[in-house]
Amino acid sequence: MLRTKLALAAASLMLAAVPQTAEAQTRDVKICLIAGKTGPLEAYARQTEVGFMMGLEYLTRGTNTVAGMRIQVIVKDDQLRPDRGKALLEECYNDDGAALAVGTTGSPVALAMLPVAEEAKKILIVEPAVADSITGARWNRYIFRTGRSSYQDALAAAASVPENEDVSIGMLGLDTAFGRDGVAAYKAALAAIRPRARIVAEEYAAGNTADFAPFAERLFASLRDRPGKRIIGFIWAGAHPMAKFVDMRPERFNISLAPGGNILPAMNAWKAFAGTEGGIYYYYDFPRNAQNDWLKAEYQRRHNAPPDFFVAGGFAAAAAVVAGLERAGSADTEKLIAAMAGMTFETPKGPMTFRREDHQALQEMYHFRIKPNARDNDLLELVRTIPASEMPLPITNRRTN
Repeated sequence: MLRTKLALAAASLMLAAVPQTAEAQTRDVKICLIAGKTGPLEAYARQTEVGFMMGLEYLTRGTNTVAGMRIQVIVKDDQLRPDRGKALLEECYNDDGAALAVGTTGSPVALAMLPVAEEAKKILIVEPAVADSITGARWNRYIFRTGRSSYQDALAAAASVPENEDVSIGMLGLDTAFGRDGVAAYKAALAAIRPRARIVAEEYAAGNTADFAPFAERLFASLRDRPGKRIIGFIWAGAHPMAKFVDMRPERFNISLAPGGNILPAMNAWKAFAGTEGGIYYYYDFPRNAQNDWLKAEYQRRHNAPPDFFVAGGFAAAAAVVAGLERAGSADTEKLIAAMAGMTFETPKGPMTFRREDHQALQEMYHFRIKPNARDNDLLELVRTIPASEMPLPITNRRTN
């Protein structure tokens, strides 16, 4: 009897030891996700967060574990304030012990965060801020970006402009680094791939502008006597001003509008403008791959809507994290940099590749047209997928990996 009891006790101890051993082999890796969840870009930030969490769920089969590393996500709200974003990233690396971070929504905040990553010698994956200087003049070797750059946006927009005719373009840009970088990038992109098109007028407005009439009238005046095709383009984030320009009847001067891509709630206001074309980073119905198929179905099931622009971006950032940890086999910064520089990984948009020179993700973009009889959340038809190989993205940083 005693021998039986001792055998049972030994067996119980052995069984108890199994999960403890497995637990000891799993290391916790903390990742900070910083986004501008308070303010005019709140919708972008919340989409990024949802997409990031869904990406981790899909890519780890719901375990949040990669190569023996259990991912813990810490979410922080920078409120679109550069000083706060900088302080939060310092807190992530120094107080929270995060191995790497992902963020953020606004370009001015992201730019303030770049030197923090360099000082801490920790990776920051920039998503979705787009200012070119993030992977340009202000870049450092700890910065990777899954989000598209202003110049990638510009190349996609330029690819949607007629190729073999004279085109005069007036631009309304948001009066931020995002807006000004975007217009500068568009100029360069047109020169590179559409030399018969050029920007002849520029206007910049604050995000809280209520009266766009003065901006529109100045752009109309600059364009109305120009030969060839006339377009007003927009580099904008937040509530979009295109509808207010439409109210001022640009067709009086044979001027068309080219709004560029945006989130679905903004684009739903454009249903009446069938045939309007532009370039876009993501539209749920364009990519054809397993990740996007799952994201469309699961997001629709959970939110009763298709996945939007920044949902795909958040998912892509998660894909970079998972692929980087798998390839490095570690959360050590130097091992991650070695693994991720030049790395190709799958996303809902298809493959992305972190270019070695500046860690910018090279990726496909899309030329769209607004459908006839467009409906809410069913707006765009695909004119063409623009491969990364057709977008001559310059290397503008002055530093090396």
